[in-house]
Amino acid sequence: MKYNIGALIVGLLFAIGLGLSGILQPANIIGFLDIFGKWNPTLLFTMAGAVGVHFITYRLIRKRKTPMFSKEWFIPTRQEITPALVIGSLIFGIGWGLGGYCPTVSVTTLASFETRPIIVFVSIIFGMLLFWFLDKKMNLKSRLE
Repeated sequence: MKYNIGALIVGLLFAIGLGLSGILQPANIIGFLDIFGKWNPTLLFTMAGAVGVHFITYRLIRKRKTPMFSKEWFIPTRQEITPALVIGSLIFGIGWGLGGYCPTVSVTTLASFETRPIIVFVSIIFGMLLFWFLDKKMNLKSRLE
């Protein structure tokens, strides 16, 4: 139960941060990606702030024996760059740019009941289900790696 409450608090804090930073507005995402037009650096400052906070707190938190809101650490061990990683990253980036929402923002903006975030969120779920289906049928992961 304590882990669920911790996740709820962290999720709410993250959602508030997204709202305050302006990332919930697709125009800010699209403006950031429009480097040859009316470039909007807002997202750059938001990312720099997030990376700065993470840089400091990660080092402090990793000194603990266990995480604050989990029973164990979940730290990736693989470090190689695989074709699956590159292809997935490209698809993710193109989708983010076209939709103007990253997956987290699309979930957060569902509360607005606007059509666009719902379409983006449904598209994300569809893409995940499509990959799951293709992976089961064609063993896609092993072919991409």
